[in-house]
Amino acid sequence: MIYLDNNATTPILPEVYEAMEPYLTTEWGNPSSSYKFGSKLKGVIEKARGEVADLIGANASEIIFTSCATESNNAAINAALKANPEKRHIVTSAVEHSSVLNFCMALEKEGYRVTYLPVDREGLLNLEDLKTAITDETAIVSLMWANNETGVLFPVKEIGDICKERNVLFHCDAVQAAGKIEIDMKKVKADYLSLTGHKFGAPKGIGALYIRRKTPYIPLIYGGHQERNKRGGTENVAFIVGLGIAVTIAIRHLPDYEKKVRELRDELEEGILTTIQNTELNGHKKLRLSNTTNISFHGIESEALLILLDKEGICASSGSACLANSDEASHVVKAMKLTSTKTQNMIRFSLSYLNNKDDIPLVKNNIIHNVAILNT
Repeated sequence: MIYLDNNATTPILPEVYEAMEPYLTTEWGNPSSSYKFGSKLKGVIEKARGEVADLIGANASEIIFTSCATESNNAAINAALKANPEKRHIVTSAVEHSSVLNFCMALEKEGYRVTYLPVDREGLLNLEDLKTAITDETAIVSLMWANNETGVLFPVKEIGDICKERNVLFHCDAVQAAGKIEIDMKKVKADYLSLTGHKFGAPKGIGALYIRRKTPYIPLIYGGHQERNKRGGTENVAFIVGLGIAVTIAIRHLPDYEKKVRELRDELEEGILTTIQNTELNGHKKLRLSNTTNISFHGIESEALLILLDKEGICASSGSACLANSDEASHVVKAMKLTSTKTQNMIRFSLSYLNNKDDIPLVKNNIIHNVAILNT
C-alpha cells in the first residue's frame, strides 16, 4: 500500500503504540483516585502536557486534553461566546473545517450572526475583509492555520495582530499545521488553538486545546475536576501518553520535514500536471503545506479514478474525510469560485515523511495509466 491521505489520518507510530500499551494493560488506574496505583498517573499526564506545550511554544498550564479537534474547536468558540454573552457575532471563513462551519450554522439558528469571509481563486484570505468584518459585537474570530483540502496557509500572525488590536478573541484551528510547520504561540497571538493527535502518529480520540493564560474559558463539558475544572471526564491516560510521544517524534522530524516532504510532493505534482492533459492545481502554489497537493482532472470523475487507484493499493481522497459520505461538492472548492465541473474532478494527495522516493513514480504511472482508461 502507498498511503497518500495523511491529511485525513495517519498510522499510529510504533513508538507511540509501545508507550501506550502499559496504560491499556497493567497501569489502568484512575488518575483521580487517592491511592498510588491511580494517583501516580497524574505525573504521566503532566509529562505529556508539557510535551504538547513544547510543540507549539506554550506553557504546560495552557494545555487541556480533549477527545478530538472537533471538541477543541467547539469548546473554544463556545467559551468565547459564554464569556461575552452580550456579543452575538462570529467571524470565520467559508473554507473552515466542518467542525467549525456546522457549529457556526447551528449558532445562527440560535440568533447569532456569522460572517463567512471569502477566499480568492487560490484559496487566500484578504485581511482587509477581516478588518471590515470585525465589529463591536464580535465575540470571536475563528480561522484555520492550514486548509485540510488544499493545504493553503492563512496569515495567522497577522490575523492575531488584527484581533489583538481590535480586542477580539482569536481561535485558530491548527489541526493540519501541527507537526508539519513550526508553531510558536509567543509569536502568534491566538487566544485558543486546536490540534489533534491522529494527524501526526497518535491514535484517534485524543486532541488538545491551547488556552492562552488569562483568556476567559467556560467549559463545554461539565463533570469532575479534571483538567483543572476545564474539561470534565476521566482522563484517557493511554491516549494522552500516545499524544505526548507522537509530539516528541514530530518535533524531532520538523527540521527535515519541509524539505523531504516538499520534494516528494513537488515531484508527484509536476509529474501529473506536465504529463496529463486537462489537469490543474487547486490552491496557491507556494503558500501551502509542503505535504499537500489538490489537483483537478477535468473530464474525469474523481471517485472513478480513486476506485482504480485503490485497486492498485494507492490511497488518496477527493477532499475532507469528514465529508466523505456527502454527495455535496467540496465547500472549499466552491468558495474558491471554481466551476462546478472542478468540484467533482479533484483529488487530494497528502504525503508524510513516511513516504519515500520510490513511491512517487509508481503513483504517477498508475495515475497516467488509469486516466487513460477513463478517457477511452
